[in-house]
Amino acid sequence: MKRTLIGAAMALAALTAASGAEAKGCIKGAIVGGIAGHYAGHHGLVGAAAGCAIGRHRANSQARQRDQGFDQQGARPVSAR
Repeated sequence: MKRTLIGAAMALAALTAASGAEAKGCIKGAIVGGIAGHYAGHHGLVGAAAGCAIGRHRANSQARQRDQGFDQQGARPVSAR
């Protein structure tokens, strides 16, 4: 019971910390993490919280790369070289 409450608190904290603009990768990551956590020993809430954090990190890093002129593979477009 204690683990469930801690997991729920972590998921709630992660989801409330994400505003509308920052929630881009959170939802997809939370879905994947929740499913993986559920099948890995009924830890769906912990998996959802971790998936949300990882999804946000990946979305932010991709946006940062896009702002710097890098494409999806990490190389600059020909026009920017």
